[in-house]
Amino acid sequence: MASSMPDPKALLADIACCVGFYTRLPIPDAGARDFAAAQWAAPVAGVVVGLMVGATLWVSHALGVTAPLAAALALAAGVALTGALHEDGLADVADGFGGGQTRERKLEIMKDSRVGTYGVIALVLSLLIRWSALAMLAASGTFTMIAVLVGAHAASRAAIPAFMARVQPARPDGLSAGVGRVASQPALYAAAIGFALLLPGGFAFALVSALLVIALSLGLERLAMRQIGGQTGDVLGTLQQCCEIAVLAAATTMLI
Repeated sequence: MASSMPDPKALLADIACCVGFYTRLPIPDAGARDFAAAQWAAPVAGVVVGLMVGATLWVSHALGVTAPLAAALALAAGVALTGALHEDGLADVADGFGGGQTRERKLEIMKDSRVGTYGVIALVLSLLIRWSALAMLAASGTFTMIAVLVGAHAASRAAIPAFMARVQPARPDGLSAGVGRVASQPALYAAAIGFALLLPGGFAFALVSALLVIALSLGLERLAMRQIGGQTGDVLGTLQQCCEIAVLAAATTMLI
């Protein structure tokens, strides 16, 4: 009788696939797995990023670095680890949605590697808001800041598989289209992992954060469908940035 237990090697391969994509870490054979099926592990990649950001913040402040500077160092560590993957998506969406007049023109702008005024403003605001939240967490002086940042990065990436499952690709030749639609099972697993990783901050914090992530996902879904008729990798990056900010806002409001 065949075992119904998941294959540990397959699970590890899925994790390697997601960590290799969502970070700049040199993971061997990171692209060997079906990326759509591996998306249950997207929040696990968020754990890696959250640990890096949280550890940088905590160690810097513990060594006497001021909270604002520790926050800047932690933010830089996260951007370096991810290669600004999601920030790039946010800038492209801001430029495309803000500057294009037609669906075709919006998609054309989003493929352009140059950053326009809307993109710059979106990046500045994203970095400023996250820096402010990190500075508040650092000033709190508690080790809980690491758990909060792990939860924020995990939950924000846990929203991506569900979004890919719900929203069709906007164009046939983009990165998201090449990945394909994510099935409901890995999307649900990712959501469960993301929620579980918010619980160290308390059930109320986890619930509020989850509701914010859901609201932002549904809002961005409506916006993307109206603007370009679906989702792209840039839209997914925007989703991650918005959800991370939402969880950090909940943490600085409820836990400090």
